[in-house]
Amino acid sequence: MPQLSDATRNKLKTISTATVATALYKRVLRIQCIQDVHPLSRDQPTMVGEAFTLRYMPAREDLNKLEVFRDHSHPQRKAIEDCPPGAVLVMDSRKDARAASAGAILVTRLMKRGVAGVVTDGGFRDSAEIAGLGFPAYHHRPSAPTNLTLHQAIEINVPIGCGDAPVFPGDVILGDADGVIVIPAHLADEIAEEAFEMTAFEDFVAEEVRNGRGIFGLYPATDPQTLTDFAAWRKRNGR
Repeated sequence: MPQLSDATRNKLKTISTATVATALYKRVLRIQCIQDVHPLSRDQPTMVGEAFTLRYMPAREDLNKLEVFRDHSHPQRKAIEDCPPGAVLVMDSRKDARAASAGAILVTRLMKRGVAGVVTDGGFRDSAEIAGLGFPAYHHRPSAPTNLTLHQAIEINVPIGCGDAPVFPGDVILGDADGVIVIPAHLADEIAEEAFEMTAFEDFVAEEVRNGRGIFGLYPATDPQTLTDFAAWRKRNGR
């Protein structure tokens, strides 16, 4: 798995998914946002880490009985124990929240192992308990109490689709209060740097607008005075 540098990880923790979406759009990457997933808690920290994936498929009842969990190689249980510290477990649950992708015990195990967060385009059981962990977790909605009736975990760490976004193992996942976006691994450093600079400018613009300045010439910066003012603002604020 590609190694995300501490510098890039720390920059991404200060950047919004909206700003990253703009940077990706400039590179003709338009479908990197994981659709219809939401943070379980508004107070959870920003999520940044490399993708470690798990894929579900429609369950075959004769192959998906309770006894399968005795097998230590069962993909769901193995993913929980193999997802590297600092990574994000991303689950392709077929955009189907009728059955749970995981519950509080498995998510707690991820947290205790040092995983950076978890995302499913389905749902979690025990959602209130997971929300209280202070651990970055995203799903579509709370699920029915079992994952045995509809879904069958089938593959670990392969390319998946999650909420209509393509996710390859090692891609960088960023999650904030607005949602989750996928940054192709080879673009992570340059996207982080560009979005970090964009964030500084947008913070300057927001402050100017709060102080009553109009947006023409300010956003976008078509008036040369805007860039002069921005440079002075950065120096003043150590940005």
